[in-house]
Amino acid sequence: MTERSIGLEDVFRARARLAGRIVATPTVASPSLTARCGVPVFLKLETRQTTGSFKLRGATNALSALPREALATGVAAASTGNHGRALAHAAAQAGVRCIVCMSALVPANKVEGIRALGAEIRIVGRSQDDAQVEVDRLVREEGFATVPPFDHAEVIAGQGTLGLEIVEAVPDAELLLVPLSGGGLIGGVALAAKALRPGLRVIGVSMERGAAMHASLKAGRPVQVEELETLADSLGGGIGLANRHTHRLAASLLDDVVLLTEAEIAAGIEHAYSAEQEIVEGAGAVGIAALLAGKVTPRGPTIALLSGRNIAMDLHRRIITGGLPCPA
Repeated sequence: MTERSIGLEDVFRARARLAGRIVATPTVASPSLTARCGVPVFLKLETRQTTGSFKLRGATNALSALPREALATGVAAASTGNHGRALAHAAAQAGVRCIVCMSALVPANKVEGIRALGAEIRIVGRSQDDAQVEVDRLVREEGFATVPPFDHAEVIAGQGTLGLEIVEAVPDAELLLVPLSGGGLIGGVALAAKALRPGLRVIGVSMERGAAMHASLKAGRPVQVEELETLADSLGGGIGLANRHTHRLAASLLDDVVLLTEAEIAAGIEHAYSAEQEIVEGAGAVGIAALLAGKVTPRGPTIALLSGRNIAMDLHRRIITGGLPCPA
């Protein structure tokens, strides 16, 4: 796919390609959040996706679209954890060598989860941008193919299949809350959902500590932001100064962006567990957290997309028992 505009037809093509390879995850009502917000609230449980996050959709779609000869050496990608896990799974299913490059900020449980799926691990620097340097070298010097974590047309189209499922599950939805990082998830979901339901509001939710897309949208162009430790570690990393797709999609499709403190993210994780009986990582809990913190105002049926569950269980235990000192 070239740099032409990504359209709804690309998302439907991705859905056909992904049939039988991913889980069509459930959308469930949240009585606790419905009572709190005064409107119907639903949770899209992408936490129940194979590999534990939405990333499997985009990684599988993009890998499947590559010609076999392009994968002769293998595939490499940078990741904050969940994309690497998804790509490792997709590569293993296809019998393709996979190298995942990550920074030292990626939690150990995510590194080990990727290694367990058979991928080779390279830890490089302290940011996703540092890890990307090694990916670029592997592509340039050793002939690896690459499937980027977000700024790739087939990745975006794969993530967009979530938008189709959401609108089909709650056709009268007024508001959709989506975790915001590099923009592959929210770009694909908003593209599909708004094409089918033009009146739907889509709000991106991120953390206060190092929200690169938020800073880039404010600047009107991709900018670099320091990557910081955060409970929403999957939302870390830059969007790339040469960003081709996701900055444009976010700028044209998002109705708003809200940022959360670490304490608010922790409250979202705790609520997901205690009230919804769901184990959710920080990045996946931000929609719930935004509702609890009163940072969005629902006017009708609302959906929070829970994007992943890959949290270290010792960290989760400390959060739900109130024993976690949040990053400053």
